[in-house]
Amino acid sequence: MLSPTARLKIVARIKNAVLKHHFSVANLDLSAWSRELDDCTPGLLQAQSDQDFEEGIHHLLSKLKSSHLDFYRDRRDPLRPEHTIGATLRSISRLDAKYWMFLDVYADGPAARAGVTPGHIVISVDGNAVSPPALPAFHFGEKHELTVGSPNNTETQSIVVTVPERKSTRPRLPFVEPKSVSYKMLTKRVGMVKVAFFSGMFGIRFAKILDRAIGFLKAQGCDRLIIDLRGCLGGSLGFARLVSYMCPGRIPIGYDVTRKRQQRGYDAAQLPRVPMPDTRLGVLLRLAEFSVRDKSLVLLTQGLGEQPFHGHIAVLVNEWTSSAGEMAAQFAKDTKAGILIGQKTAGLVLGAAMFDVGSGYKLYLPVFGWYNPNGLHTEGSGVVPDIAVDVDPIALSEGVDHQLNRTLEILQ
Repeated sequence: MLSPTARLKIVARIKNAVLKHHFSVANLDLSAWSRELDDCTPGLLQAQSDQDFEEGIHHLLSKLKSSHLDFYRDRRDPLRPEHTIGATLRSISRLDAKYWMFLDVYADGPAARAGVTPGHIVISVDGNAVSPPALPAFHFGEKHELTVGSPNNTETQSIVVTVPERKSTRPRLPFVEPKSVSYKMLTKRVGMVKVAFFSGMFGIRFAKILDRAIGFLKAQGCDRLIIDLRGCLGGSLGFARLVSYMCPGRIPIGYDVTRKRQQRGYDAAQLPRVPMPDTRLGVLLRLAEFSVRDKSLVLLTQGLGEQPFHGHIAVLVNEWTSSAGEMAAQFAKDTKAGILIGQKTAGLVLGAAMFDVGSGYKLYLPVFGWYNPNGLHTEGSGVVPDIAVDVDPIALSEGVDHQLNRTLEILQ
């Protein structure tokens, strides 16, 4: 168990990081939060267990009321299914009871490999009944036996899902990274790109994967494109490559603002205008440039030229579309480069950084805000689709995707 001295160092580092870097779209006055932290510190130092200490920190961080906030130990297992087994869940009612239903199942993820499909409902995990609002927990390097059923009958089946060992040592939240891009032709003219995660720290790796996908679809005659961002976890600057395929020229995607620039005041029109670099050397040059000045900037598309599907793009979103996925969705809606279909997105649109606060603990903290070119943000509110379409649990369990089918109707 941590000593009071070790806990005091952790608390002090958290306080320093929050006061110096934490970004709130409401420009939150942190003085009251700082005083509350000071008042709670004696209790945190004398907490009966490390778990109690962690829960106390989590409670204080929740007072900041922003997304992209977390505090955890290096080897902590994530709790959310999308971070472990590669699937999102939705609460539904069945036979007068609440159940979790699989909504998005990431291609080639642990759940998909085990045979889980959208529409399956979760009855139990490892013999323990599960129901909303508590999420089932899955752990790195372990096998979990799921009892799943269908929304329209009482038959069940057993599925064993294997969660791989945690391999990444990069400074980010621990999770099983999904396959970033999958793609296929749906008809002779309509192609689909599904993005579960914008991989790579700066988006260069993702851009290469996306280029191959788009190249394949165009070679097959694709002149109508569906971009499926349902369940997208967010990720890197790779989203800028995706939106660059939505328009021919180099135009603003949006801009980010640091806490320092927010407090000092700014004119968005005067911020540096920067396209996403498309090479590793370009990334290094940009990093060097912004290492000596404030990192607030306007991000531009890359100017990839005319595409055969321009004017015929649809973007699918749902309540699990978050972060960089929402930035891409907002761009499509604002510019009318694509029609947005599905459900309102998560509203988790801040840029975050990781801070080492000692004794194996990390603080994940929002450090800049994201705004569209008109100065509007979607943090806390989400992006509302142009056409609202929901899934039907029974149809989904039978392999019928109403959202995708409606999108095909619109494009064709």
